[in-house]
Amino acid sequence: MITLYHLENSRSVRILWLLEEMGLDYELQHFQREQENSMAEARFKQLHILGKAPLLSDGDRMIAESGAIIEYLLDTYGDRGLRPAAGTDARIRYNYWLHAAEGSIMNVNSMALLLNRFDERAPWLFKPVIRLMTSKARATYTGPVTRLLLQSMETALQQQPWFAGDDFSAADIQMGYTVRALQTRGGLDAAYPACQRWITQMEARLAYQSAMEKNGDFQLLKS
Repeated sequence: MITLYHLENSRSVRILWLLEEMGLDYELQHFQREQENSMAEARFKQLHILGKAPLLSDGDRMIAESGAIIEYLLDTYGDRGLRPAAGTDARIRYNYWLHAAEGSIMNVNSMALLLNRFDERAPWLFKPVIRLMTSKARATYTGPVTRLLLQSMETALQQQPWFAGDDFSAADIQMGYTVRALQTRGGLDAAYPACQRWITQMEARLAYQSAMEKNGDFQLLKS
């Protein structure tokens, strides 16, 4: 039996969506975040040393990291149309966005989250200094890099309906959480119409709707 250990408002929503797209039988175990630090509740750490989601078990196998879980499920249970054929241009684009979602985009977006957190949670005596530092970081790094990444997404989606090409793939699933994070704290708005069209397509998928229903109210952290 496949089990998804699902942390609220986390990257594990990707795997929940993938399992729905693949039509696999699975057990869903919900976990909450701790109020003081937004980390997974203590019992999640008993499952994996990092205590981070997503986390999936299949028999005696325990697998972490979104990309690794996606590749495992597709390798083990068949592509089911969710991965372009090897050697094609679509497969190259698929691999790029599957890894760019975390390697490039979420790296910067997570830094933006930390900067927001510094602003919100700094002791009042130090707030002016900390906000000066975070503003500088936004102006010189997270802001420009995020806009560049958004433009790369917009350019790709102007040329094709999905991230890998003409067909929906698991790269779109991997990018789904990333796009939501960019909407929340990365400036993805109406200035990026191709991205907005992709979001509409994503939300129209029945498997996505089913995953969101099982997930519950999805609210990403802003700070």
